[in-house]
Amino acid sequence: MIPTDVTFTLSGNHVGNATGGILLGDFNQWNQSNGVVLQRQDNGALQATLSLEAGKYYEYRYLLSDGRWVNDEHANPYTNAHGQFIDNCSLIVPADEAATPAIQPRAADVKVDDLTKLEGIGKKIAELLNAHHICTFEALAQTPMSTLQALLDAAGSRFKSYNPAIWVEQATLASEGKWEALKALQRARKNAKKA
Repeated sequence: MIPTDVTFTLSGNHVGNATGGILLGDFNQWNQSNGVVLQRQDNGALQATLSLEAGKYYEYRYLLSDGRWVNDEHANPYTNAHGQFIDNCSLIVPADEAATPAIQPRAADVKVDDLTKLEGIGKKIAELLNAHHICTFEALAQTPMSTLQALLDAAGSRFKSYNPAIWVEQATLASEGKWEALKALQRARKNAKKA
């Protein structure tokens, strides 16, 4: 996959009296000697930009100079660190665009499709996809299956039973405006379930 620049920002509210910090995560094997030094911004925030593999899942946290481990308040979702009482921030780097772990507000002119029109996508799945900038049928159709599966895995056990393979086929038809073909596909799937 092509590397994607990802900007990590910790707000000044979380920085407090710390004079600096490092970014640790899967991308540097949580090794403090390989920690990414955070640069102080004019607004008091700490920031670093990394080039990460697109479509890959990462966990990360900030270690501040005052010894505190801090999470990114904008990260979505958080992931319980394997058997420990710690929540790490998590991020799936989009495969088709630059990303930041912070959820950015959508501009009013950004197109958003009703993903719940697709079989297998309810309100919670649609919210999860939207939170990761998958807001249109076209974006869903172009998202690699591995990225969708990693997103579901990161979201927790309640999403384990979902099959993103059926979403992509439907999203492709919807993005092309082939509504009759989409309805026929959905009917065929429902009939197959009944049989």
